[in-house]
Amino acid sequence: MRIGIIGAGQLGQMLGHAAADLGMQCTFVDPSEAPPAASCGDVIQAPFDDATALAKLARASDVVTYEFENVSVEALQEIRDRVPVYPPPSALRHAQDRLAEKLLFQSLGIPLPGFHPVDSREDLDAAVAAIGLPMVVKTRRFGYDGKGQVVVRNGSELDAAWQTLGDVPLIAEAWVEFDFEVSAIGARNTAGQISSYPLTRNHHEDGILRTSQAPYDNEALQDRADSYLRSLLQKLDYVGVLALELFVAGDALLANEFAPRVHNSGHWTIEGASPSQFTAHLLAISGADLATPEMRGFAGMLNLIGEIPDAARSLPAGSLHDYGKEARAGRKLGHITVVAASAAERDARLASIEQIVSKFNV
Repeated sequence: MRIGIIGAGQLGQMLGHAAADLGMQCTFVDPSEAPPAASCGDVIQAPFDDATALAKLARASDVVTYEFENVSVEALQEIRDRVPVYPPPSALRHAQDRLAEKLLFQSLGIPLPGFHPVDSREDLDAAVAAIGLPMVVKTRRFGYDGKGQVVVRNGSELDAAWQTLGDVPLIAEAWVEFDFEVSAIGARNTAGQISSYPLTRNHHEDGILRTSQAPYDNEALQDRADSYLRSLLQKLDYVGVLALELFVAGDALLANEFAPRVHNSGHWTIEGASPSQFTAHLLAISGADLATPEMRGFAGMLNLIGEIPDAARSLPAGSLHDYGKEARAGRKLGHITVVAASAAERDARLASIEQIVSKFNV
């Protein structure tokens, strides 16, 4: 089968490796001269929404998918009459707008923090009245890894927040004193079959994912998260892998956001589960059956950000994934995964590796 992928970054690269194992062929669209996924297939070098490039991709593919959210929905709709596009553009449209995303969660009865749309300075005052302080003011579109958001802790900070972000539509979200974040990752195929992975516990610093550990062993939260995930997949008539990020606050589970794609917090599945999230995505969009993922042990993942030190290439334990990207502060350049026979052993290995790479991992 021929898979067309919009975007040729590290997620495209990992999809490409999984596709090769399945005997599939990948073609990518990406404006970069030497993107990570160039090692996995042909790259049509063009902007992501270039009509000519997407038409060429459609002709070269049996199905088209994408590796990141900031793809033009209109551009995808232009090629849908030539080739199936999964996940469906309607799901992407919800994920691209935080207000639409929150309203979707609300309509499905998925608990979430309070929120209020903000289109004017006066709306910020209305948000304070509605959801209280502190709150997080975010752009409705295009923010990621902590970008495009400001925490407002008291009324004196409202003017500065508006000056920083107020030139685009915004949303204010109630501040949540959560214990930690988890990801619920699952897949749905073209026949409506659903499979899901164990909950993944995540740790962020400065808005960027640093480590993930799976499984997070809490049967009640797992069941609740799976029900939320299933309702999203069915409502959106979804095809492919979807990641739902959730806050854990005591016994409460609150939706943060969802990603209509394979996800950084699921990288542990490459070594830690069968099939990986990348294989599951390809099986789902190609119409194949989905097997229930089987854990290979207790898995963990550490992101390498800003630099990959030489010590990361000769670790006593763990698997290094180097994306082949140019080093730059704050940039995800690779990750290391570990799989162990127990949670304690996994966590000890992760801590040891983090200590080795920490002075570079900035």
